Amino acid sequence: MLMRTDPFRELDRLTQQLSGASSPGTWSRPNPMPMDAYRAGDEYVVVFDLPGVPQEAIELDVERNVLSVKAERRPLTVAEGVEMQVAERPLGVFSRQLFLGDTLDTERITAEYESGVLTVKIPVAAQAKPRKISISGGDSEPRQINA
Repeated sequence: MLMRTDPFRELDRLTQQLSGASSPGTWSRPNPMPMDAYRAGDEYVVVFDLPGVPQEAIELDVERNVLSVKAERRPLTVAEGVEMQVAERPLGVFSRQLFLGDTLDTERITAEYESGVLTVKIPVAAQAKPRKISISGGDSEPRQINA
Protein backbone atom coordinates (compact mmCIF):
# COMPACT_ATOMS: atom_id res chain seq x y z
CA MET A 1 0.00 0.00 0.00
CA LEU A 2 1.22 3.52 -0.77
CA MET A 3 0.56 6.42 1.57
CA ARG A 4 1.16 10.13 1.05
CA THR A 5 3.43 11.90 3.50
CA ASP A 6 2.02 15.42 3.43
CA PRO A 7 -1.77 15.84 3.40
CA PHE A 8 -1.47 19.61 2.91
CA ARG A 9 0.74 19.46 -0.19
CA GLU A 10 -2.23 19.40 -2.58
CA LEU A 11 -3.78 22.37 -0.76
CA ASP A 12 -0.50 24.31 -1.10
CA ARG A 13 -0.30 23.43 -4.81
CA LEU A 14 -3.90 24.53 -5.40
CA THR A 15 -3.32 27.79 -3.51
CA GLN A 16 -0.25 28.52 -5.63
CA GLN A 17 -2.17 27.87 -8.83
CA LEU A 18 -5.09 30.09 -7.81
CA SER A 19 -2.88 32.94 -6.62
CA GLY A 20 -0.68 32.77 -9.71
CA ALA A 21 2.41 32.44 -7.53
CA SER A 22 5.04 30.47 -9.35
CA SER A 23 8.21 30.70 -7.32
CA PRO A 24 11.10 28.41 -8.15
CA GLY A 25 11.48 25.55 -5.73
CA THR A 26 14.55 25.27 -3.54
CA TRP A 27 16.09 22.27 -1.75
CA SER A 28 14.54 23.49 1.51
CA ARG A 29 11.11 24.26 -0.01
CA PRO A 30 10.64 22.19 -3.19
CA ASN A 31 7.71 22.37 -5.59
CA PRO A 32 5.43 19.31 -5.76
CA MET A 33 5.54 17.07 -8.82
CA PRO A 34 2.43 15.48 -10.34
CA MET A 35 2.13 11.71 -10.06
CA ASP A 36 -0.20 8.78 -10.65
CA ALA A 37 -0.07 5.50 -8.71
CA TYR A 38 -1.84 2.21 -9.38
CA ARG A 39 -1.56 -1.49 -8.70
CA ALA A 40 -0.90 -3.82 -11.63
CA GLY A 41 -0.94 -7.47 -10.53
CA ASP A 42 1.82 -8.06 -7.98
CA GLU A 43 3.38 -4.60 -8.12
CA TYR A 44 2.59 -0.95 -7.57
CA VAL A 45 3.46 1.48 -10.35
CA VAL A 46 4.11 5.16 -9.60
CA VAL A 47 4.48 7.57 -12.52
CA PHE A 48 5.96 11.07 -12.08
CA ASP A 49 5.81 13.87 -14.67
CA LEU A 50 9.21 15.57 -15.00
CA PRO A 51 9.26 17.20 -18.45
CA GLY A 52 12.47 19.02 -19.30
CA VAL A 53 14.44 17.43 -16.45
CA PRO A 54 17.58 15.56 -17.51
CA GLN A 55 17.94 12.04 -16.08
CA GLU A 56 21.12 12.96 -14.19
CA ALA A 57 19.17 15.67 -12.28
CA ILE A 58 16.83 13.09 -10.68
CA GLU A 59 17.49 11.49 -7.29
CA LEU A 60 15.52 8.41 -6.21
CA ASP A 61 16.09 7.01 -2.68
CA VAL A 62 14.44 4.54 -0.31
CA GLU A 63 15.10 4.77 3.40
CA ARG A 64 13.03 3.07 6.11
CA ASN A 65 10.09 2.45 3.77
CA VAL A 66 10.02 6.04 2.50
CA LEU A 67 10.48 6.55 -1.24
CA SER A 68 11.91 10.02 -2.01
CA VAL A 69 12.07 11.54 -5.48
CA LYS A 70 13.87 14.85 -6.09
CA ALA A 71 14.50 16.54 -9.41
CA GLU A 72 15.78 19.90 -10.53
CA ARG A 73 14.87 21.83 -13.67
CA ARG A 74 17.31 24.62 -14.41
CA PRO A 75 16.58 27.66 -16.55
CA LEU A 76 17.38 27.48 -20.25
CA THR A 77 20.70 28.95 -21.25
CA VAL A 78 19.95 31.62 -23.81
CA ALA A 79 22.57 33.03 -26.13
CA GLU A 80 23.91 36.52 -25.60
CA GLY A 81 21.68 39.13 -27.14
CA VAL A 82 18.58 36.92 -26.83
CA GLU A 83 15.76 38.27 -24.69
CA MET A 84 13.33 35.84 -23.06
CA GLN A 85 9.75 36.83 -23.94
CA VAL A 86 7.71 34.30 -21.96
CA ALA A 87 8.90 32.09 -19.08
CA GLU A 88 5.97 30.13 -17.62
CA ARG A 89 7.46 26.69 -17.05
CA PRO A 90 8.23 26.06 -13.39
CA LEU A 91 11.92 25.92 -12.50
CA GLY A 92 13.86 24.81 -9.47
CA VAL A 93 13.58 21.76 -7.27
CA PHE A 94 10.67 19.31 -7.31
CA SER A 95 10.15 16.69 -4.63
CA ARG A 96 7.79 13.94 -3.57
CA GLN A 97 7.83 11.40 -0.73
CA LEU A 98 5.70 8.28 -0.38
CA PHE A 99 5.41 5.98 2.60
CA LEU A 100 5.66 2.35 1.48
CA GLY A 101 3.79 -0.26 3.49
CA ASP A 102 5.58 -3.26 5.00
CA THR A 103 3.95 -5.49 2.40
CA LEU A 104 6.12 -4.00 -0.39
CA ASP A 105 9.56 -5.29 -1.40
CA THR A 106 11.80 -2.21 -1.25
CA GLU A 107 14.86 -4.29 -2.24
CA ARG A 108 13.48 -4.93 -5.76
CA ILE A 109 12.27 -1.45 -6.77
CA THR A 110 13.02 -0.55 -10.40
CA ALA A 111 12.87 2.81 -12.16
CA GLU A 112 12.80 3.91 -15.80
CA TYR A 113 12.92 7.42 -17.25
CA GLU A 114 11.67 8.12 -20.76
CA SER A 115 10.24 11.21 -22.47
CA GLY A 116 10.06 13.22 -19.24
CA VAL A 117 8.20 10.49 -17.33
CA LEU A 118 9.76 8.62 -14.39
CA THR A 119 8.13 5.21 -13.84
CA VAL A 120 8.87 3.44 -10.55
CA LYS A 121 7.75 -0.17 -10.01
CA ILE A 122 7.48 -1.54 -6.48
CA PRO A 123 6.78 -5.28 -6.16
CA VAL A 124 4.56 -6.74 -3.46
CA ALA A 125 6.67 -8.76 -1.00
CA ALA A 126 6.41 -12.56 -1.33
CA GLN A 127 5.23 -12.95 2.28
CA ALA A 128 2.31 -10.59 1.56
CA LYS A 129 0.99 -12.55 -1.42
CA PRO A 130 -1.95 -14.94 -0.95
CA ARG A 131 -0.99 -18.62 -0.69
CA LYS A 132 -2.72 -21.98 -0.25
CA ILE A 133 -2.56 -23.80 3.09
CA SER A 134 -3.07 -27.57 3.46
CA ILE A 135 -5.51 -28.88 6.01
CA SER A 136 -5.02 -32.33 7.44
CA GLY A 137 -6.81 -34.41 10.03
CA GLY A 138 -9.83 -36.61 10.27
CA ASP A 139 -10.53 -39.47 7.88
CA SER A 140 -10.70 -37.33 4.75
CA GLU A 141 -7.82 -36.58 2.45
CA PRO A 142 -5.94 -33.31 2.89
CA ARG A 143 -7.49 -30.39 1.05
CA GLN A 144 -6.43 -26.82 0.40
CA ILE A 145 -8.11 -23.53 1.13
CA ASN A 146 -7.15 -20.03 -0.01
CA ALA A 147 -5.57 -17.93 2.69
